[in-house]
Amino acid sequence: MANIKGQMKRNLQNEKRRLANAAFRSGLKSAIKDVETAVENNDKENAIIALSFASKKLDKSISKGISQKNYVARQKSRLAKLVNEL
Repeated sequence: MANIKGQMKRNLQNEKRRLANAAFRSGLKSAIKDVETAVENNDKENAIIALSFASKKLDKSISKGISQKNYVARQKSRLAKLVNEL
């Protein structure tokens, strides 16, 4: 445990950010899973809607510093390919 006031504050901020990032990352994985599920069910309409939502979440994760841009590009490409094969 920190004794310095500034470090105590920093620890609280880091924990708060860690929880927020974990929640966002969980939602991101759920959005990706929704696209994959729609593709498995051959539901093109829902797959397109889910892809749009997942792409938005992926782009947001770059701006928040949660994901790297190459990871996001790869995921978006992979999901778009799945949807286009329907």
